[in-house]
Amino acid sequence: MAKSSSKVRCAVIGLGMGWHHCKAFSECPEAEIVGLVDLNADQHNKVKEFAPNATFYTDYKEMLKQEKPDLVTIALPNFLHAKVAIDAMKAGANVLGEKPMALNTKEAIKMRDTAEKLGKKLGINLSYRFTPQARALKDMADQGFLGDPYHAFSKWTRLDGFPRFGGWFGQHEFSGGGPLIDLGVHRIDLALWLMGSPSPVTVSGMAHKQIGVPRAKKQKLKFDVEDFATGFVRFDNGASLVFEISWGNFQQKQEDMYTKVTGTKGALIHHNPGDGYDFNAEYVTEEAGHVVHGEISQTRGALRSSYAEMVHCIIDDRPFLASPEDGIHIQQILDGLYKSAKLGREVKV
Repeated sequence: MAKSSSKVRCAVIGLGMGWHHCKAFSECPEAEIVGLVDLNADQHNKVKEFAPNATFYTDYKEMLKQEKPDLVTIALPNFLHAKVAIDAMKAGANVLGEKPMALNTKEAIKMRDTAEKLGKKLGINLSYRFTPQARALKDMADQGFLGDPYHAFSKWTRLDGFPRFGGWFGQHEFSGGGPLIDLGVHRIDLALWLMGSPSPVTVSGMAHKQIGVPRAKKQKLKFDVEDFATGFVRFDNGASLVFEISWGNFQQKQEDMYTKVTGTKGALIHHNPGDGYDFNAEYVTEEAGHVVHGEISQTRGALRSSYAEMVHCIIDDRPFLASPEDGIHIQQILDGLYKSAKLGREVKV
């Protein structure tokens, strides 16, 4: 059943990156922030302007008990994603989790199964789906522009974009991996989404530790994840995907993001032509025997943020744009890449 007209009670767990969540909820008239959680009380000051009436907690379980939120968003280190999401759903809340969905596929499946068992909505914040350029490309893909999509190439490489050495981000036990999990999730998801969300079957790849690990050792700081990952994925429908992801790469641009999906009738491209986060949506096809290339200028206009969209999914009782199954498919690719790199061969997922 759809929710009544009263506002959706929202809570944010983790206020480091969580301030983005607070800002987005503050801009959604249908949302009300009732609870904020962080171990560091100083973080509360960062978000007070967005949630002046919310109660601050250092214990998320106490917040769940006292506030009984309709929706919880989680902005915590990766190793906590599954546990906190499951606890929140068991306490009666719907959940919008950050990427990656979990540390591994097993955890991701447990999250999905919990949501289904309890009848709760579980969304994964694959935020690039909510950009005008990506939505315009998806509209074209859904209208059949590609024909049958059979291959994709996706990349996000940085000239030098390592996280702080010694922090949780660069320690596999807490993060689950390096740039593949940090950046690769977005570009892999965009490719899969435009391809129609095929299921991965096998993965082959490499994870290199040529720059970050030696740098960290010189500083006597912990850092044991890859700085460059590349992979090849086969899907159940015969399609394929090649990707390369890096925090440190010898290249001209600081940020190089590019995704191309090729089908039997044409190709769709999402990339940053400059050095930042401004994107172009482009197409390539054939007309009257000639190759035609152009930029897609018409988009849907104003789009809801992923946070506002989740609020409306609760109100309207409908699924979120990025489902648990989408998150699981990505997690299978991540797990497969690391396993393949370790074993030196293609692996089934």
